[in-house]
Amino acid sequence: MIEQSPPAGPAARERSLVEAFVLLADTLVEDYDVVDLLDRLVVTAVALLDVTAAGLLLDDQRGNLAVVASSSEETRLLEVFQLQSQQGPCLDCVSTASPVSSGDLATDLARWPVFVPAAQEAGFGAVLAVPMRLRAQTIGALNLFQAEPVLPAPENARLAQALADVATIGILQQRSAHRSSMLAEQLQNALNSRVGIEQAKGVLAERRGVSMEAAFAVLRRHARDRNLKLSEVAQQVVRGSAEGLD
Repeated sequence: MIEQSPPAGPAARERSLVEAFVLLADTLVEDYDVVDLLDRLVVTAVALLDVTAAGLLLDDQRGNLAVVASSSEETRLLEVFQLQSQQGPCLDCVSTASPVSSGDLATDLARWPVFVPAAQEAGFGAVLAVPMRLRAQTIGALNLFQAEPVLPAPENARLAQALADVATIGILQQRSAHRSSMLAEQLQNALNSRVGIEQAKGVLAERRGVSMEAAFAVLRRHARDRNLKLSEVAQQVVRGSAEGLD
């Protein structure tokens, strides 16, 4: 499935890409889990686009950006650092509504003097940020990180934008009469859910003596196996009422 690296060969990769777009398109319904949608997006990016890690920033439509998905704890912390320092390619991507990249972060110290050392310390040498946008509206950015100082191949960069576009359509899928108010409420709910998920990750990590990434994998698997939302399972964990996770 989507969490696994695709088998070698053009035909197998094409099948994996089709599966990824189908899974993302399946969220185009009235009631879906935004956090799970964006988690699928970053996992898909790493699995199919030959990148080391991925993260995603989302605008709550009130002028604030927040980290709502990441493929690793290091990536999440780096995204949070960007927001705290108000500097980095992901922020530039959202503000310009255009892709922003650095094929070698070591050469971009003057461009991002605070972000570059933090990214290098996290183990990254290159970054590509693509906007989540629909026409004139930009709601976030999908950020792809490489350990080596090299950008994704052009075809993979195009695929990254296509994946981001599909996810954006999913988030913006609303009844036209209530689009603005429903969108703001939905995005705010997603950001609130992320806080609960981070708390649940910490609880599980401490309880089981595992990493934050492993704790999140347990949460996600538990939710999908039982057809529950990630936010629901997170609330159960925090309350100590999640069957099979105690």
